[in-house]
Amino acid sequence: MFYRAVATVILAIFLFDVQGALIKHMGGRYPVEQIALYRNLFGMLPHVLVLVFSASWHRGGRSLKLDLWQLALGRGVLLIFAQISFYSALVHMEMATATTLAFSGPLFVTTLSVPLLGHRVGWVRGFAVVLGFSGVVMVMQPGRDAFNLVALLPVAAAFFYALTSISSRYFRSEDSTALISIYASVGAVLASLVVVVINGTPVVLTSLNDWLWFIVMGSVGGTAVYLLISAYRMTEPSSLSPFEYFGIPFSFFLGWWFFAETPFDSLFPGVLFIVSGGLLVVWRERYLQRKSVGAGT
Repeated sequence: MFYRAVATVILAIFLFDVQGALIKHMGGRYPVEQIALYRNLFGMLPHVLVLVFSASWHRGGRSLKLDLWQLALGRGVLLIFAQISFYSALVHMEMATATTLAFSGPLFVTTLSVPLLGHRVGWVRGFAVVLGFSGVVMVMQPGRDAFNLVALLPVAAAFFYALTSISSRYFRSEDSTALISIYASVGAVLASLVVVVINGTPVVLTSLNDWLWFIVMGSVGGTAVYLLISAYRMTEPSSLSPFEYFGIPFSFFLGWWFFAETPFDSLFPGVLFIVSGGLLVVWRERYLQRKSVGAGT
């Protein structure tokens, strides 16, 4: 089961990067808020299919109610902030650089868990956060003349993604993951519609190819979310988290293959600090979990 979970999470991360490449491809012709709209609209398809074919959902009376439905919809609003920030970064930055900076998410989760969940962060995780954010600063290169505020976008995306991750901890374990994701997608679609209307810059889709690209993009992204959730339900989450960093070489390869990007200078050595900080957080979480289990036996 563990190796199946590892294969599943790696496939999910690869699909996320494929989605990123599609977004970068479409970003030259469509505004990112419109891309986010289609991403969430078509991204619901895999979750709807999972819910429809779920035996437990049918046994439970096919209920579409959630006790914390306001929070579920609110997660969609947070998701839009994250998506627009990250999609904008993909359009204006090298794909691997934007993806690497977005991997500061686990550091934000650790930091935000203190005020939002009441967790205590000891010196090990505190050091990990400092180490990881030092890597973020290195990759952003704020002291260089070429520094652009666009580099803040993937970090902002990581912050909002971290908020959505933490907010998921408030749901009950018996709540359907697919249903929670559908609520979030609905909230994201509504929020993106508001942003599109406010900006007033939608581009009319007249090309069948572009419709197909958006359907594939949303379906790939929705499938990636489902696979990631499925993988984390197969085994201990802390055992799988390190494999998410496969997203960095995947994004580097896709950026090089499709967009001729080779951002070696901007990535190193900062990427090593980001990955080290994230892995240290994962290791510490796993150690504390085992210690807690041992104390309870």
